[in-house]
Amino acid sequence: MIPKLALEFPQAQTIDEVIEQLSDIITRSRQEQSRLGFFAALYRIVTIKVKEGINTGRFDDGARMEQFDVTFANRYLNALQRFRLNEPPSRCWLVAFEAAASWRPLILQHLLLGINAHINFDLGIAAAQIAPGAQLPLLKHDFDEINAILASLVNQVQGEIDELSPWLALLDRIGGKTDEAIINFSLDKARAQAWRVAQRLAALNPDQWGPELNQLDREASVIGHLVRDPGFWLSTGLLVIRLRESNDIPKIIDVLSQTSTAGV
Repeated sequence: MIPKLALEFPQAQTIDEVIEQLSDIITRSRQEQSRLGFFAALYRIVTIKVKEGINTGRFDDGARMEQFDVTFANRYLNALQRFRLNEPPSRCWLVAFEAAASWRPLILQHLLLGINAHINFDLGIAAAQIAPGAQLPLLKHDFDEINAILASLVNQVQGEIDELSPWLALLDRIGGKTDEAIINFSLDKARAQAWRVAQRLAALNPDQWGPELNQLDREASVIGHLVRDPGFWLSTGLLVIRLRESNDIPKIIDVLSQTSTAGV
């Protein structure tokens, strides 16, 4: 069974509280030399950009977008709290969090593992919670906007980590675009699937979600395993790239934390 959100854990109530909690994760990860800080660093940049979008009227409904952002973020924050307390998070998040203890995955793989769990599992759930039933179509524009922000930042961060992973460009020669070279991971496909999930869940009462969430978690965890271990030949190529990648975890977190949001 999918564990329910642990209500005993403190929940962020505003987007500023989300940013504060992400900052705490980043600080702790730097101190502990933990790769858990990689995704948190990227996610804080995304959240800051969403906040800027709310303030500048980028979204159709700023108040609803803040509620959406907070609900969405709490799923990640809650999963990480569970993991740190040795409580089982969802399967797909467990794949991502356990990978943080491993030397072998590339920086990009760590980011994609977090993105996989958060989009392929969490995003559709959060959308259905915020806009159940007939309200869901009204969320579509803002749903697409938050995904556009994430996609743009992922593309930018590939350039930002060149100094940390000088052979990362080899992936383009191995299999096309860098992110798609790792199990053909496509943000466009992931967010389209997340919207279909939201449509299915929004038509149901939350007490009927159980089987849907179990299946969704299984599917996302399969993708996570493939991102982490995409087969012998590609994994061998990734290892060669990894041997030239930085092992300075605080520096990596700092670089990811400073990803530019210009033009997003």
